[in-house]
Amino acid sequence: MQPALDTIFAALSDPTRRAILAMLLEDDMAVTDVAEPFAMSLAAISKHLTILTRAGLISQEKRGRVKWCRLEPDALRDASVWMQGFGQYEAINLDAFERFLEQELRPTEPDEP
Repeated sequence: MQPALDTIFAALSDPTRRAILAMLLEDDMAVTDVAEPFAMSLAAISKHLTILTRAGLISQEKRGRVKWCRLEPDALRDASVWMQGFGQYEAINLDAFERFLEQELRPTEPDEP
């Protein structure tokens, strides 16, 4: 796996960071607004935002006195392409497989003359 993918998956491994990304799907947000729903300090949220920024998943910019966060959806493209490689196999229909096994393993009846 590429170092960039390692960084992206490491950033996505935390539920707080995934929640932040979900919030940013709606619109750009000020850092203070991002922090509002979480029961943690602004400094802790800033650390999460730094990790997301280093992974390229968000960008931050200062507008006046307020720091804003923006989702960078293209950053997930490489990770998505990598994960789609595992989707090339069809899911096994376990019910159909169970029916098949029942038929195959059913005791055979002796042939009648």
